[in-house]
Amino acid sequence: MRTDLVVIGAGPAGLAAALAADARGTRVAVLDAGPAPGGQIHRQPPAGADTAAATAPPHVRRTWRSLAAALAASTVTVLTEHHVWCVEPGFTVHALCGPGQDEPVAVRAAAVLLATGGYEKVLPFPGWTLPGVLTAGGAQALLKGALTAPGQRAVVAGTGPLLLPVATALAAAGTEVAALVESAGPTALLRHGPALAAKAPEGAWHAARLLRHRVPVLTRHTVVRAHGSAALTGVTVAALDRAGHVRPGSERLLHCDTLAVGHGMLPHTDLAGSLGCPLDGSAVRVDAEQRTGVPGVWAAGEATGVGGAALALAEGHIAGRSAAARLRGAAPDPAGWSAAARARRTLRAGAAALDAVFAPPAGWARQVTDDTVVCRCEDVTAGAVREAVDRLGAEDLRTVKLLTRAGMGWCQGRMCHPGIAGLTGCPPVPPRALPARPVPLGVLARQATEEGTA
Repeated sequence: MRTDLVVIGAGPAGLAAALAADARGTRVAVLDAGPAPGGQIHRQPPAGADTAAATAPPHVRRTWRSLAAALAASTVTVLTEHHVWCVEPGFTVHALCGPGQDEPVAVRAAAVLLATGGYEKVLPFPGWTLPGVLTAGGAQALLKGALTAPGQRAVVAGTGPLLLPVATALAAAGTEVAALVESAGPTALLRHGPALAAKAPEGAWHAARLLRHRVPVLTRHTVVRAHGSAALTGVTVAALDRAGHVRPGSERLLHCDTLAVGHGMLPHTDLAGSLGCPLDGSAVRVDAEQRTGVPGVWAAGEATGVGGAALALAEGHIAGRSAAARLRGAAPDPAGWSAAARARRTLRAGAAALDAVFAPPAGWARQVTDDTVVCRCEDVTAGAVREAVDRLGAEDLRTVKLLTRAGMGWCQGRMCHPGIAGLTGCPPVPPRALPARPVPLGVLARQATEEGTA
């Protein structure tokens, strides 16, 4: 398949970009791993499911109706259940589809727009590998995509704005939420009040529903340990002092069969890294047009810095208009996206404030015992990671990886990388895995054979 612009990711950023480019005469194909467009925030339940109990705020539902209607009226080609694993310079996008993700598909385009979103950051703690412990986003995906509650009695814990909607959705689905445990405190929110004003109505909407369901909210608290043998039976939580350390004597046990935990989000940059796009910290660096440092490659949404759906929509719109103009050989007119640029500026400031408010507690690593598994794929413990630094002299994450195998498994460090960086004190370096997802050897062999006979 050939097209002008291929957009990778069908969340808010990808859809906004595709619609903006399509409206200006650009042929656009959107590839996404999900069964339907929308991304995580607009994840749709199975066809025919009873969706009477809406758990999303009204403005989120209105946004999705608008996007869905515009998409239906457009000429954008949407290819769902296409798992992109590589983008060749040029640009050829390689994806896997089919029930076993073993059917190769190649889409060729003149330009690429990366709207690859983000993934959850979860910091390790004793018991975090028990059945019944899942990420906050995982719980949300079950509720939205399968209309299935993960358990009967849940604790939602960690830090970040995702915890509120997850707790609200669990309560609305009939799960008893024993507590929402947030390590940030209300004074931090007040300090950044002006920058967070745009988020206030949504926060109030969720807070009202937590109050209606009588969900206890424990601020400046953290999970110390998850308990159980074959499955989760409860968690110990404790209060934090102003320095972010556990206050002795403040521990309490909460009985539950589900723990939904998260400590924020990180940008997905695997494909950007494989193309050579420069990064700013953990995010893809872009200019005022959302162009990366690689000609012909744009990026928008969480990949350029986690900031939420509204920011992703603004960035996607700018990127789509810019790409459409550049593909025609014209210089884009920034006046055409001035409203989106203003929204981007305001929302980016709000995202920076959220990062400051919802930083993980400073003392979290002290609570991780040496026998805690921190790399699940390779079964590496915190003790082995600490030994690599303290006794074997590792000074960076690559050396820790070589000495312990932490990060060498199926997820290629996506799950364990933040925790290992925090345990060792080594500077975090975003994982750069190529291919971006596991690929069957048969697919690679078939591709090599086809290229050799071409």
